[in-house]
Amino acid sequence: MNAEKHIVTAENAEKIFNWLEHRGGIYIWRSVNLSNPGASWTTPATTEDGKPYPKPTWQADSTPERHVTDPNDVVVSVDEVVKRFHIATRMGGNRLTIKVTDGGTRRIRREVAKAGEGAYYEFDYSCQDCLIFKPVKQQPLLEWLKENKS
Repeated sequence: MNAEKHIVTAENAEKIFNWLEHRGGIYIWRSVNLSNPGASWTTPATTEDGKPYPKPTWQADSTPERHVTDPNDVVVSVDEVVKRFHIATRMGGNRLTIKVTDGGTRRIRREVAKAGEGAYYEFDYSCQDCLIFKPVKQQPLLEWLKENKS
């Protein structure tokens, strides 16, 4: 089987390597929440006492989609912010949630598309800003660790 490489952020690279070395690898869990279809979570394969790691959230499928044990199957993505802008929000229909306005959603999609392949967004909730990130470079986990290990 020739599986795709699992991509992790530079901020999480050392933690992922530790899990690969000491916690039986990593599990990748996919979302079954129809309101969050593209989400995924990465966890260690086992708890600290060696038991299989439980699903990380109610949104995750009941079994992991993938179990990675080889550091060569992991790539580190070094990303940078290419755009930051304020987003308008509104109260959700149930008055318990805050949602991005339709215009804000269109702007986020437009800016992510403009940033190019691999671009994604995150929110800075402290000031209601949207941050657009783009990968600057990607390198194998072991190579990244040699260059960046603290």
